[in-house]
Amino acid sequence: MPDLDRIVRCAIHPALGIARIGSSPDAFFLAPEVPGRGPDPGGTFKDGARRLKRQAARFRVFGFDAAGDVVAELTADVAGIEWRVHLVNRKAGWYQFLNAMDLGELAMSAPRRNPSIDDRDRLVIDPGPRTIVGRDQQGPAFRFDTGRFFDLVVDLGELRTDEAGRLVVLGGRGISRSLTGAAATTFANNDGWHDDTADGPVRATVEIAGRVLEADPAWIAVTPPNFAPALDAVVSMYDVLLDLFHRSDGWPAPDRPSFARDIRPILLRLASMEAVNRGAFVLFGPGSPSDLAAPAVLARLGDPSPASAAERQALFAWFRDPDATVEDQAALPPLYGDLFGDFEGRPGTGLAVTRLQYRLLRQWAAGEFSTEPTPAPPARLEDLALAEQPHALDRAHLESCLGGPFHPGIELTWTLRLRSMWRVPFRLNVLPEGSEPRKDFGPMLEPDVALGPDGPFRESAPGMLTAFLGVPWQTDEASCDAGYEAGTYLPLPSYWAARVPNHVLPEQAFERLAETNVPVFQRLKHLNHRPAWLRHFGTAYQRRINDMIRNWDELGLVVERQAPPDHTTLGLPATLSVESELELGLVASDPTLEQVARAEGTAAPLGMAAPAAAPPMPHHRRRFGRGEV
Repeated sequence: MPDLDRIVRCAIHPALGIARIGSSPDAFFLAPEVPGRGPDPGGTFKDGARRLKRQAARFRVFGFDAAGDVVAELTADVAGIEWRVHLVNRKAGWYQFLNAMDLGELAMSAPRRNPSIDDRDRLVIDPGPRTIVGRDQQGPAFRFDTGRFFDLVVDLGELRTDEAGRLVVLGGRGISRSLTGAAATTFANNDGWHDDTADGPVRATVEIAGRVLEADPAWIAVTPPNFAPALDAVVSMYDVLLDLFHRSDGWPAPDRPSFARDIRPILLRLASMEAVNRGAFVLFGPGSPSDLAAPAVLARLGDPSPASAAERQALFAWFRDPDATVEDQAALPPLYGDLFGDFEGRPGTGLAVTRLQYRLLRQWAAGEFSTEPTPAPPARLEDLALAEQPHALDRAHLESCLGGPFHPGIELTWTLRLRSMWRVPFRLNVLPEGSEPRKDFGPMLEPDVALGPDGPFRESAPGMLTAFLGVPWQTDEASCDAGYEAGTYLPLPSYWAARVPNHVLPEQAFERLAETNVPVFQRLKHLNHRPAWLRHFGTAYQRRINDMIRNWDELGLVVERQAPPDHTTLGLPATLSVESELELGLVASDPTLEQVARAEGTAAPLGMAAPAAAPPMPHHRRRFGRGEV
C-alpha cells in the first residue's frame, strides 16, 4: 500500500483525452492507453447490427508528492472521487473556418457562421455539466442529452465509471441535421447545420483519508471516427506538441536519435500510407523501390556505417524541410499542408515533419544515431512503471490524433499549436469552473484579435477546441481527398488518409489474394486493386457529401489482417491493411439534391430561412477544387 500521506497534489490523465463518435447505442471500446498500441475493439469495430462502436476515453487520477513524483493511482479502493464533465458543441455559433489564424500575413479574417441569427446562444449546444461518483455507474442521469440546437434536442454523449471508479466518457452517435432541410453545400461552413461532436473540461474532487484535493483538470474531445485504425499518422498531434514544448519549455528530447525509437516509426508510418492511398501504394507498397517496411530495406536504413550512407542521405533529401522558403510539392510526407487550396508557390502548401523530427532525421542521415532495440509496448498501462503511466496516457491519446494539415483537420486543429493554450506542457489552460467565456468578437474574427491577449485562445472554454472544425464533420471528411493537381498521374498528395482513406484494398480482393490454388500472377493482380474508399457514394460533390452525412457508418474500416500463409513467396509482409466491415447496402439510389433536401424535410422552421441557392465559393476555394465545384 503506498503512503497516501505523501500526496500533496492530484492530476487527471490523459490531460487531453480523445473519444470518438459511433452509431452503436451500447457497444464501445476504449481509446489507446499505451503509446504504440492501437485501439482494441474486442473483435470488430461494428456491433452485431453493423453499427459503428463508439470509442470511449477513460480518465484516471494520480497522486503526486512534493517533489512531483507519482505516489499512486487513486481509485475507489483508496479514495472518493467526484467527477465533473461539461461537454459543449459551439461550431454553429462560432466563426467560419477559412484558414489557420497563426499563419501570419497569410491568415484570413473569419466571418460568423449563421450570421443572420441574432440570438447566438441558440446555435450553441450546451447541456450543462454532469457529475458522477462511484464504481460501475451509468444511466440517464449521466447523459448529455438536454442540449438544444434551436428546438432540436441533441445528444452529445454520456458518462460512466468502471469497476475502479475511473471515469469513462462516451460521445455522440454521429447525427448531423439541418434546420432548414437544405442540403449541405460546402466542406466546413454549412449554415443551419449541427453535428454531435463536442469538447470540454474534466474535473475531479478527491477525498483521501479525510483530506480533500482538487485535481488538475483535464480535457475531453469527442471527435469523428477513425476509419483507418490500423494506421498511425506520419506527424501526430503528439509530435507537434513535443516539438512545441521542446522549443518553448525545454521539454526533453533526444540529443542523439535512436533508429528504433525515433526514425523507424516515421518510415513505417510513411510506408503504411500504401494501404489508404493508391499513389502511396505505388511509392511505398510491397515490392516497390521505396518499400520502407521491407526488412531488408529497414536493415540497411538502420545501419550507421558508411555502406548505407548514400541510401540514408537520399531518403532524407526527400523530406520537406519545415523551414523551407520555397515550395516542394514532391517532398515527403506526401500530404497537403495548411496553405493548400488558398495559396500557391508557398512552402506551407505541403505538410512538413516537425523541426524536431527533421533534426533527428538529419542526424540519422549523417550516421549519428544509436541502434539499440526498443522493447515492444506492453499490452496494458499497468504493465508500465507507475512513474511512466501519466505521460504514457497523455501520449497515447495525442498520438491517435493527426498533427496536420489543419485545414481545418479531423480531430483537433491549429489552435493547439499556440503556446498560450497550455498551462504546462500537455495540459491546457482551463477556464475557471462556472465562468462564462467571451463569445462575441464582432461580425469578423480578425487574426490579431484571435491571437491577442484578450482573444479566445488563452483559456479553454467548453466547445472551443472543436469550434473551428467542419460543420457537419462528414462534409469535410468527404471533401478532402487526394491528387487535386492535374499534372500528376499519382493521386498524391493526400489530406488525411490515415484517418479518412482515399483508396483501399477491399476485403474481396484480399480474399482472392489468399487463394493458394490460383497462379501467383493472378493473385497479385488483386493486391493492386485499390478502388476509392468513397466509391459507393456519388461522384458529384454535393451528392457525395450528403451521402456521407446519411451513410457514414456503413463505410468500411482499414484494419490489420494476417497475410496469406505463403506471403514470403509472394513478397508480402506478414500483415496487410484491408478494408473490412463494409456494409454493402450503401446508397442504392441516386437522389438529386432536391430529393436529399426533401428527405431531411423542406420546412424552414425555427427562424431560419432556407437559402434559395448555394452561395458561390470564394475564389481561393474554387481554384484547387477540393471537390466543391
